[in-house]
Amino acid sequence: MLSDRPRAAFRDLAAALAAALLVLTAVVVGYAIEHSDGTLFVSAAPLYGHWGPHVGPGTAASIAVAVAGVAYGPSLAARLPWRPLLSAVWATATAWTFSLALIDGWQRGVARRLTTRYEYLRVISPVDRFHDIPATLRDFTHHILLQSPDHWPAHIAGHPPAATLTFVLLDRIGLGGGAWAGVWCVTVGATAGVAVLVTVRVLAGEALARRAAPFLALAPAAVWMGTSADGYFAAVAAWALALLALAVTGHRPRTTGLAAGLLLGLTAYLSYGLTLISVIAGAVLLLGRRSRLRPLPYTLAGLTVVPVVFTLLGFNWFEAYHLLVTRYYQGAGGVRPYGYWVWANPACTVLIAGPATVAGLRRAGAAVLRIGAAPVRLRTTRAPEGPSPAPGPGTPVHEEAAATGGPEAAGTAGPAPRLAVLVVAALLALLVADLSGMSKAETERIWLPFVMWMLPAGAFLPRPRAWLIAQAALALLVNHLVLTGW
Repeated sequence: MLSDRPRAAFRDLAAALAAALLVLTAVVVGYAIEHSDGTLFVSAAPLYGHWGPHVGPGTAASIAVAVAGVAYGPSLAARLPWRPLLSAVWATATAWTFSLALIDGWQRGVARRLTTRYEYLRVISPVDRFHDIPATLRDFTHHILLQSPDHWPAHIAGHPPAATLTFVLLDRIGLGGGAWAGVWCVTVGATAGVAVLVTVRVLAGEALARRAAPFLALAPAAVWMGTSADGYFAAVAAWALALLALAVTGHRPRTTGLAAGLLLGLTAYLSYGLTLISVIAGAVLLLGRRSRLRPLPYTLAGLTVVPVVFTLLGFNWFEAYHLLVTRYYQGAGGVRPYGYWVWANPACTVLIAGPATVAGLRRAGAAVLRIGAAPVRLRTTRAPEGPSPAPGPGTPVHEEAAATGGPEAAGTAGPAPRLAVLVVAALLALLVADLSGMSKAETERIWLPFVMWMLPAGAFLPRPRAWLIAQAALALLVNHLVLTGW
């Protein structure tokens, strides 16, 4: 396989360049459509935002975090003990997200993000429409449609009430206002990468988790994690899947299975679209041990709690979702052309995930194709137990062989094919969302919960520092050139 290494690197680069071409095409075609008939409702297609080169208080800090992450990230990921590594990933992701947000300044980048006319805090101040929470939940569906009296702002109408209730409860405990809401979304959202690492470790081994760590800490997705409620949603969904992974690999299966169910139920009441997390949950279940079905009764029991509570309080999830579909087509969603967004949304995903993820997904796809030769072995193999040796900072996981299911990973029990199944499942969930027609534009924030599970594909790549430079440079470029909507 040594002779195949240059060829593999060329394929990685070709995949990244093809993705860049897709983005460029989306920009050019989007500009033409928007300036001809204005049906895209975005000024910086395919992104929701405005073109506007700028610098700000976060410019120097973001560059410093990027340089430090590239210089020391891979080596620290290889050397640090596991728990300190998780803390380091959270701290780096938090600093990276805050510094990128502060390029736009504290007010625009953090404090006012969730107070605009479309956002959650509009129903808390100046008028608190959730002063009587049970009554509001009973009446929630009566304000979804545009023609309904006092219809909800777009984001409240577009999500189940647990999303808004999060900020209502923060306000109740004295953490009201846009600044606290923004800080909450960034600090909680930054834990999503930690949850993904926990999952990768128990399902595919510690070596790959360590190689994925720098890519999760320094992700381009941080541009939209700060400050967007979808960053918070991504963290809840990620911890639900992490707990499920712990349960199906025998780590306190009753407790973790019950907790996973509770968070999965909450996830469905934060965003209707996050029901597609079930696709990734299916992959987690597939990759569990032979005893993976044992915690499922506890998971299912936990899964019923949040829906039962909201139903007893008077909120009907299914009725609200059907009304939301109508509301979606009453607004910009009914005008935005599906023929453009069905391929421009993936262009947005390239900007969220970065070129390293694109190249890693190429390798993951090759691994999944090879799995077809031995599907039974994948289903019955125990997950790797205990820590596995950490590779050096520049050591590829046996280059193309392990990364794409070659000699070492040819047995589909190998760690690389297992990780490949996980990241490809996330890609599949994203594609279903794309084809549904309910995600036309703004996917740079809406799809954050899915993209977080694609980022570990960077673990398949040799020479991680070069790819990390590309990841960080993309985030810095986007955040300095575009005044994003989030």
